[in-house]
Amino acid sequence: MLKAFADFVVYTLIGLNPQTRLGESINFFVYDTIKIFLMLAVIIFIVSIIRSFFPPEKTKKLLGEGKKRGIFGNILAALLGIVTPFCSCSAVPVFIGFVESGVPLGVTFSFLISSPMVNEIAVVMLWGLFGWQIALLYMTTGVLIAIVAGLIIGKLRLERYVEDYVYTIKMGDVEIEIPTWKQRIIDAKDYVLEILKKIWIYVVIGIGIGAAMHGWAPDEILTKYAGKDNPFAVIVAVLIGIPLYSNAAAIMPIVEGLTRMGMSMGTALAFMMSVTALSLPEMIILRRVLKPKLLAIFIGIMAITIILIGYMFNIIL
Repeated sequence: MLKAFADFVVYTLIGLNPQTRLGESINFFVYDTIKIFLMLAVIIFIVSIIRSFFPPEKTKKLLGEGKKRGIFGNILAALLGIVTPFCSCSAVPVFIGFVESGVPLGVTFSFLISSPMVNEIAVVMLWGLFGWQIALLYMTTGVLIAIVAGLIIGKLRLERYVEDYVYTIKMGDVEIEIPTWKQRIIDAKDYVLEILKKIWIYVVIGIGIGAAMHGWAPDEILTKYAGKDNPFAVIVAVLIGIPLYSNAAAIMPIVEGLTRMGMSMGTALAFMMSVTALSLPEMIILRRVLKPKLLAIFIGIMAITIILIGYMFNIIL
């Protein structure tokens, strides 16, 4: 239905030729824009309802309980990261709050990795652009990365590389309010509008870039440096993605454009993971609570894990 509507708008109302690159690119832009915004609105609303049951204070309390240790703590932290609001600006207070509550360092990192990487926008857009199988595979591997990286950091016992002042801060407890269902629905609706207002321009720009790449980008250049025949493509993609900063809304249509031009799915998703999980602003902010050695270890573990996942994706897909 959406495809038929996009065809009607582009080929009938506007009058573009479906056999031309311009017509194909504009059709791609119209169809993906409508599809992604509809999916974002629905899924963000649902996720917001789910999130209302897991406020940050409740998450901190759950992870701080003595029985949530070892691998079970990492698994719980990674799963809670999916449904708990988090962004780079909240990295420091979240980290301090977890440490102050007695949450082990490795468990804290499992949450810090999972929350920005496996967010509702990334999952929704992957679902809309590539299908639910790819979205599920991405979500599963994102959680796996968070668990494995958290376990490694926990085993290395790197607490001494956390800035000293973090252990002296007492944030105190905040009373957890339980909203009514009416309030949950109102808050979810407001959250959908808030998120869409913040990201709509990035979605449109990202889809526009993807549409341009879909119609005009030179396939042979990408295939040469990041195509299926280059054994180092995943490593190159991750190294390029680490210093970049973008959100899932902007990067996803570009990822689709890259795959359409010949980049392997695993390479494209590894690039996206490195951008969303190792963004430069978040690393700068985390430096306020982590000493350089721990920050470097964190980046190294994440980069290596994402590269391995990228190659695994390429083998599976």
